Amino acid sequence: MADSHSTDGPPPFEDIFNGDDVEQQIYGTILQTREPVTASAIADRIDCDPKTARKYLNWFADLGIVTLHDGHPATYERNAAYFEWRHINQLAAHHSLEELQQRVRTLTAKVARYEDEYDAVTPADVDALAVVETSVDTSIDDVYGDLSDWMTARQERARYERARQQRAGATDQEQASG
Repeated sequence: MADSHSTDGPPPFEDIFNGDDVEQQIYGTILQTREPVTASAIADRIDCDPKTARKYLNWFADLGIVTLHDGHPATYERNAAYFEWRHINQLAAHHSLEELQQRVRTLTAKVARYEDEYDAVTPADVDALAVVETSVDTSIDDVYGDLSDWMTARQERARYERARQQRAGATDQEQASG
């Protein structure tokens, strides 16, 4: 980040990649997108030549970071699966097998508590309004908060389980070759 920003907080959202090179600015911009965007739109956003933006976006598409949608004009979209894969790889690389197993156990217990509390298998199975109508001390915000936390715990547990499996496979391979 540029030194011209105050150290009292993060830089303004629109200038978050201001000090980075063009590649980093394009990467940062595509991270912020949630729908397909043209190379020209990216170029306009970061003030670079559209050919430069297209070059990097095509390279990112080759790497799997973005998905290229053919058309006139072609559009590019952040590849959520790539970032999920990357996150799981980082979990596996930075945590021991025991740490990953413990986190899966903790999250499994949390999910089970919500399943018992709401007598449902998933948060989608819960009618929040019905819960509030049948409970004197529960607000709709409390229920929605629980459902959100429950969904997050389920997603995080799936990531940690995949990282655990990956780490266990790597450990098995290391033991077989060692």
